[in-house]
Amino acid sequence: MQVQLKPEFDEVLQPLGSHALEFFLAASLYHARKISFANAAHMAGLDFDAFKYRLSEHFEQGYVIVDKCVLEDIHTVENL
Repeated sequence: MQVQLKPEFDEVLQPLGSHALEFFLAASLYHARKISFANAAHMAGLDFDAFKYRLSEHFEQGYVIVDKCVLEDIHTVENL
């Protein structure tokens, strides 16, 4: 799929580095819970730690934590 960006996007993304488009697209899909963290990192062309670092750098958090998962974890710990 070829993507033609509006010039306004290029002006914003260009100072952020050569793979900023891939990173922000992958991060958006991850934040929308459409793909996993691992898939997003792969799509962004980054390893696990680099993707986590970039998420923290641009979004103030490295992971999206779903309340349901946290509650399941709490329940699991309580039953140990």
